[in-house]
Amino acid sequence: MNSILYLVHRLPYPPNKGDKITSFNLLKYLSKRYKVYLGCFIDDADDWQYLDHVNSFCEESCVVNLNPKKAKILSVRGLFTGEPLTIPYYSNKQLQNWVDGVIKEKCIDSVLIFSGAMAQYVSGRLSDNIRSVLDLEDVDSDKWRLYAKDYSWPMNWLYQRESKHLLAFEKAMADEFDVTVFVSKEEADFFKELAPALSEKIVNRVQGVDSDFFSADLTYENPFPKKAIALTFTGAMDYWPNINAAIWFAEEVFPKIREQFEQACFYIVGMNPSEEVLKLAENEAVFVTGGVPDVRPYIAHAALAVVPLQLARGIQNKVLEAMAMEKPILATSNALQGIVESPGFTPLVADDEASLADGAIAILSGTVKQDVKAGRACVLKNYNWDTNLHRIELLLKNGLD
Repeated sequence: MNSILYLVHRLPYPPNKGDKITSFNLLKYLSKRYKVYLGCFIDDADDWQYLDHVNSFCEESCVVNLNPKKAKILSVRGLFTGEPLTIPYYSNKQLQNWVDGVIKEKCIDSVLIFSGAMAQYVSGRLSDNIRSVLDLEDVDSDKWRLYAKDYSWPMNWLYQRESKHLLAFEKAMADEFDVTVFVSKEEADFFKELAPALSEKIVNRVQGVDSDFFSADLTYENPFPKKAIALTFTGAMDYWPNINAAIWFAEEVFPKIREQFEQACFYIVGMNPSEEVLKLAENEAVFVTGGVPDVRPYIAHAALAVVPLQLARGIQNKVLEAMAMEKPILATSNALQGIVESPGFTPLVADDEASLADGAIAILSGTVKQDVKAGRACVLKNYNWDTNLHRIELLLKNGLD
């Protein structure tokens, strides 16, 4: 069995947020085909309990504790070195020494990097006979550019700087690796516009969803109050695009819905809610759950899945999960990036407060109906993990040949 070095910016388990869903499914897929040497960080103390489970998929691992507060302080180094702050944030001598040892001693056939910052550990260290694939998922540098629009000085300057320097790093790594992968054609095409000289080395994969797990045919206990008309938004609530979306919808859109439907309630379901998000629960009809053991009941019993992302890159897992569970979907166009057109699948798309409110009211009143089974059919046809990750396997074996 061939050997692979797999580097991830955080422990690929549990699959309870976007990047972990992907990195865990990659790990499962790779473990059936390779001896996996996994290097990663743990930035949440609760995740240490899952280490044995993760190690069951690995030949060997190096898992390093990352203290986010300390890492932020250390990342300031980038201001003096000209690096993006992301690079020193994820820099670690212990992990670097382990990676160097694996490359030297373990006869590695291929390297897969998940998240751009982890490319620093193999940059300039790989021989020509080692296949290298860099999975950037999305153009992370552009997120910082978008973040800068929502802040004043000095944060807007800092975010603009990060965007500029991180893009330079992404381009340099894409030039160095055999192949760079993005989560959707739209993201891949966008990066090709930013780095046209590298276009031939840029490809895309497709996100997946566990359609057996996210199934409308299973029975779930109702987590909502009796007679409640629940609108559900799911996601990690310490992630700025989700924070921004929850605040915008709760403050600018939901009150208009509430005027028409007194039993309407807005549920924000996701781990690590920020202070701004927690404050939203001061409204008696807005509920912030924090992390939950199982998100599926909150989707299954919702009247509507809302995905009001103003800032979004790549394919949204929350959209795929709602599709798989046959839920009506109200979303911004940003949230639907990368979702393929499919017969009968017609989520309601709205990009301003009035249109979102009108759309929700139309769906809740029955004026607008969605063929929710067409959404699941789209998932089954286009978003199967094994089918989509097979392309990564081919790239690891053959590159772009």
